[in-house]
Amino acid sequence: MKTALITGITGQDGSYLAELLLEKGYKVYGVVRRSSTTPYERIAHLVDRVELLSADLLDQHSLVDAIAACAPDEIYNLAAQSFVQTSWTQPVLTGEFTAMGVTRALEAFRKAAPKARFYQASSSEMFGRVVETPQTETTPFYPRSPYGVAKVYGHWITVNYRESYGLYAVSGILFNHESPRRGLEFVTRKVTDAVARIKLGLATEVRLGTLDARRDWGFAGDYVEAMWRMLQLDEPQDFVIGTGHTWTVQHLCETAFGVVGLDYRDYVVQDPRFMRPAEVDLLVADPSKAKTIMGWEPKVSFQQLIEMMVEADLTRHRVRG
Repeated sequence: MKTALITGITGQDGSYLAELLLEKGYKVYGVVRRSSTTPYERIAHLVDRVELLSADLLDQHSLVDAIAACAPDEIYNLAAQSFVQTSWTQPVLTGEFTAMGVTRALEAFRKAAPKARFYQASSSEMFGRVVETPQTETTPFYPRSPYGVAKVYGHWITVNYRESYGLYAVSGILFNHESPRRGLEFVTRKVTDAVARIKLGLATEVRLGTLDARRDWGFAGDYVEAMWRMLQLDEPQDFVIGTGHTWTVQHLCETAFGVVGLDYRDYVVQDPRFMRPAEVDLLVADPSKAKTIMGWEPKVSFQQLIEMMVEADLTRHRVRG
């Protein structure tokens, strides 16, 4: 039985990854921050099947202790301050978690389990003001937010540890990936939740920033399989993971409201408060390397993803109602 350790197990990706690894027969450990509350909503159905360890990306010693305690074969570093908008109001905290936190995780990995394999969650936000389209593993980075800058650091420090110490350490440059477990602050979930509330008479509008920004949106459940596949290769390599297709926020709204038979133009209000100081206009992946080397392709279409999210939010609000 293989053993895996997941930081950020209580997040969207962590919960789907834990499910996948359990299905594959892994012993799964998850890192959680000690807190007066237990925000385990996304893994409530898994809590009795995983073992949770207390550690923090801000605390080097706790990470060493956690890795030493479970002696993992695979380490997935998914924990971060992951909301781009917040990175402008909390840039230092974002840097501590999303940049320096990767160094602490790598150093703990190097000291406590150097024979393990390490996955770092990189991001398409690293490309920012893109210099070529679509984006590949060799596209230069030009981040446009403190979050993007922090992710670039995390990416390159992972490369540096791989090359300096001969570790099996890789980064997955994942484009936007969504699900019913996505946080409500992210635009896809903000829209699908609003659609459900408007349909059920619980709201009358949804306020958004620009409707013109384009994103390459896929299903998180598909993307965690790519993470796992990266750690099964003979040699460590970084991969771009995405669908290769883009949609605007406007198209997202059209699709989501269309699921319940409504016209988004009657309910969407553009609000300057939600405009980014520096917008990323066009992010689209070229995932051909992942398909060629790992045989990975997304299975869930954009339409299926948005329908899944709207239906899940409708169900959630009906139950609460």
